[in-house]
Amino acid sequence: MQFRPCIDLHDGRVKQIVGSTLSDNCSSELKVNFSSSHPPAYYAEMYRRDNLTGGHIIMLGPDNEKAAAEALAAWPGGLQIGGGINIDNAVHWLDKGAAAVIVTSYVFRNGKINRERLHSLAEKVGRDRLVIDLSCRKKDEHYYIVTDRWQKFTREIISPETLDYFAGFCTEFLVHAVDVEGQCRGIEIDLAEMLGKWATIPTTYAGGIKNIADLELLNTLGHGRLNATVGSGLDIFGGNAMTYSEAVAFHYRHN
Repeated sequence: MQFRPCIDLHDGRVKQIVGSTLSDNCSSELKVNFSSSHPPAYYAEMYRRDNLTGGHIIMLGPDNEKAAAEALAAWPGGLQIGGGINIDNAVHWLDKGAAAVIVTSYVFRNGKINRERLHSLAEKVGRDRLVIDLSCRKKDEHYYIVTDRWQKFTREIISPETLDYFAGFCTEFLVHAVDVEGQCRGIEIDLAEMLGKWATIPTTYAGGIKNIADLELLNTLGHGRLNATVGSGLDIFGGNAMTYSEAVAFHYRHN
């Protein structure tokens, strides 16, 4: 199990946001847990020093391109990038130093998988440089994949069939448990168990992790097959229950 670091960008700054409050039309309801005084390259250089690969930069809305490029330049080949990725800009970000591009909304349309776009994007960038974000929210008994800043439910659920299908086009999955994202109140146990059983390619879980005990629980539920991203729970992002150095130590204990 690997600890995968993150850099979330909003208005060009590194922030930690409660993901479910992010919306184009409801900015007044945006809940920000943390806003950093450090530039994004500060965090990228930190991750580079600790040789943490596979982390991600997520551009939350517009005006983040310059900040994202600076972070990629500080850790070339060490970070993935997502947020508004499509077939027109994917290669641009790879050329800027991203290890892979992360896509969600672009490969869905009207609540369904847009197979033409998925095939075209995978063909253009290569399966080994494409990560698919299958972030989800629970409704009734299922976890539905959500798009458009996690505000729109698709018709697709997290299932063995869905994961197997998407695995044919990408090298990894990134899955945010949206209902607990940014809230530091524990992981989505049911989702972690599902991913641990069904995912056949590397999968990074994000959402609700607050301390080392949560990382250990995720490692157990995922049978050591899941990686983990921690945001608001870390001291470097304003958290008070887990230090960044503890997360790095956990990473090397399990690798």
